[in-house]
Amino acid sequence: MPGRRSFLAGLLAATACPAPTWADAGAPRYLAAARLPSGAYRMFGLNAAGGRIFDLALPGRGHAAAAHPSRPEAVAFARRPGTFALVLDCMTGQETARLTAPDGHHFSGHGTFSAEGTLLFTAENDYRNARGMVGIWDAAHGYSRIGALPSGGVGPHDLRLMPSGTTLVVANGGIETHPDTGRAKLNLPLMRPNLAYLSLDGTVLDRAEPPSEWHKLSLRHLAVAPDGRVAVAGQWQGDAAETPPLLAMHEMGGALAFAETAETEARAMQGYAGSIAMSGGGDEIAITGPRGGRALVFDSARRLVTRIEAPDICGVAPARDGLLFTTGQGQILRRTPGAPPTTTSRHALSWDNHLMRV
Repeated sequence: MPGRRSFLAGLLAATACPAPTWADAGAPRYLAAARLPSGAYRMFGLNAAGGRIFDLALPGRGHAAAAHPSRPEAVAFARRPGTFALVLDCMTGQETARLTAPDGHHFSGHGTFSAEGTLLFTAENDYRNARGMVGIWDAAHGYSRIGALPSGGVGPHDLRLMPSGTTLVVANGGIETHPDTGRAKLNLPLMRPNLAYLSLDGTVLDRAEPPSEWHKLSLRHLAVAPDGRVAVAGQWQGDAAETPPLLAMHEMGGALAFAETAETEARAMQGYAGSIAMSGGGDEIAITGPRGGRALVFDSARRLVTRIEAPDICGVAPARDGLLFTTGQGQILRRTPGAPPTTTSRHALSWDNHLMRV
């Protein structure tokens, strides 16, 4: 009975060789890009305290990474505006695929997987048509490009999957860029940033904008709570003498609710929030200000709780009992509610902008 024997052999092989998981790559809690003293760039897998588990070579400066929800695989994005993203096997360190933005598009440094990990969504700028797009890639079959959706605005930067698993939230920064002009911002007088919610078929379900007087507040980075609350961090592109709030909360169907920050703290941030995260318990939200050398921590009612001062602090991610931060000087800090921050580890390298939870 060769058919039955073949079936049993296949079953035994599948049982003997289960699909690899993140545990097989050392069970990292975080991914982060960094620059070494030699000038080389690498992506690191880190444990809960920020200790190294693995590091993988990158061809240039990284920005953020997207971790596959089950298998030990990460997509590392180039610093914006970039035209490539690398799919890395975190067990072997091998590059298994390379994503190239379609002609006329560039990546914006961020992406996210579908709930089951079969699709990857990427934030992209269609610079020829001055519109934002969300690229769709088949993560189950070699990351082939299978489509794209309008992002609901201009200059999408970050995007996240909502807890429902059927909706994407996109931070459309409102800024037009073009590879020929590098990071130059081409439309500041007319920019209109927004937060857009998209169904996976491309329908815009909701959209929220800052008030007109803050139309130069580019919405950049996102954090999403399990209950669907969205926190968004901004970067001010207007007059440096003005200090609009850099943190807002949002729930679908409502308006953006901005945090109140003392004038001195707002000015110290220099109009720039580099990253954002909600704590593991969801009761604190942090935005980081690498230019001002500080992070601001708010409670769930958007009230400032504390500030953390550290040169070039930028990466932040939820920890089991609080928040974890990284700095451009190689430091990793933990914030536990009700306690001062502590240094959990220090590395001889420069962490880049983002610390991503696996």
